[in-house]
Amino acid sequence: MRVLLVEDTPDLADGISRYLVASGHAIDVAPSIADAEAALDVVRYDVMLLDLALPDGSGLTLLRALRARGDRLPVVIATARDQVSDRIDGLDAGADDYVVKPFDLGEVEARLRAHVRRAGGEPSTQITLGEFRVDRAGARLFRGADEVRLTSREWAVLDTLVSARGRVMSRKALEERLYSFGDEIEGNAVEVYVSRLRSKLGADLIETRRGLGYLLK
Repeated sequence: MRVLLVEDTPDLADGISRYLVASGHAIDVAPSIADAEAALDVVRYDVMLLDLALPDGSGLTLLRALRARGDRLPVVIATARDQVSDRIDGLDAGADDYVVKPFDLGEVEARLRAHVRRAGGEPSTQITLGEFRVDRAGARLFRGADEVRLTSREWAVLDTLVSARGRVMSRKALEERLYSFGDEIEGNAVEVYVSRLRSKLGADLIETRRGLGYLLK
């Protein structure tokens, strides 16, 4: 997933980012509404984790602006505001989910993944690829009863291809799911991870469309 984290508390933003990056996701942190809008202008995110108390206004302002222009980006509000009225306001403004601080990072990640799956039209967590089974909830790959070990980046590429199964994913689109702002992108990184996946899945499941990208059959 490529996640936009809109959070102005540095320690909290750093903790969330470290956890999600360790799970194989790419995270960009925006400490204000203005920074979030700037990021949204240049990157297509899979999901947003949104604080409400921001230095330049309420996160609800950003959320309402997104929905007013027809943006269906999944948004999970993460805030210390725990009143029922706050939850109602957030959901009515267009949020897909609402979690209250302090929260468990594993649960938040699971909620993010669930919303991304639903937005992609694939709510199931179990996907079959020939003799392989992809457990998207557990970020695991199995061949029969045996687990096939993947690195976090290999998993990120596979999960992105699974979410777009039947459609060609460009190299740039895959890079956006692998790297955050400021990360150094190696020129052949996507090719390397696809090659590693082919060595574990077999050469036939991932097709290269020259000049276009990759297709998971």
